[in-house]
Amino acid sequence: MWELLGYKFFQHALIAAILGGASLGIVGVWVVLIGIPFIGVALSHAAFAGGVVGMLLGINPLIMAFVFSLIASLSIGPLSERSRIEPNISIGIIFSLVLGIAFLGIGFMKGSRNEALSLIWGSILTLSRWDILLITVIFFFILLFLLKFNMEIKAIIYNKKVAHVAGIPVSRIFYLLLFVTGFTVTVNLNTVGGLLIFSLLINPSSAACLIAKRIEQMYLLSALFGVVSCVCGLLISALFNVPSGSVIIIVSSVIFLVTFLLNRRRIAEKRV
Repeated sequence: MWELLGYKFFQHALIAAILGGASLGIVGVWVVLIGIPFIGVALSHAAFAGGVVGMLLGINPLIMAFVFSLIASLSIGPLSERSRIEPNISIGIIFSLVLGIAFLGIGFMKGSRNEALSLIWGSILTLSRWDILLITVIFFFILLFLLKFNMEIKAIIYNKKVAHVAGIPVSRIFYLLLFVTGFTVTVNLNTVGGLLIFSLLINPSSAACLIAKRIEQMYLLSALFGVVSCVCGLLISALFNVPSGSVIIIVSSVIFLVTFLLNRRRIAEKRV
């Protein structure tokens, strides 16, 4: 297996696993703490639908995936505010729409559908240098965004109404969070695919939430769990020649389960 490290495609996959896992881990903290866990489902399928439409129209699938993800992320906030419904309900509406568009587009495709299916299941071993550049850019963008708006994000997570009274532009920051989440999901779509990528938003951050005492610790642990999930999943898939995306998600789920059990045991010991 170690001889694979000498090949460019595996080096690209390893870089994507590290940076993509860290990016999704950090963004996942916002998703979990704000209480919109299903946004990953909606945005990943919006990106998938955009990629399918791009293939049908002869446009770069990644560009259309980003456009659809951007439209979906920026529609969730206004839809929930103007219709006075919960964000998770608006997310469900967006999810239903983009899922219908995605599979309708696949139905219109002629010939091989392998490229479209790669958007569903992911193809981390086929990433190009351009893909790696985009993943690297979004990773550092997330770090800069977090440094600049850290206090505002903390306030919104704690209480939106209090943050608004304090003069923080709650809606603007919330929309920016949705935008960054959508961009991150789109860029990392090939890591594990549209059907599974939401798990990398939820599992690492949920595991971190169980043991972290401060949000800064949660960011670090969630990023770490995301990286471990992706790297271990990639290495295991290479060793046993099985789909990498599925193994990555299984590893992230195991990390959450272990963390949950250890945390439960620690709480029980404290009570005793």
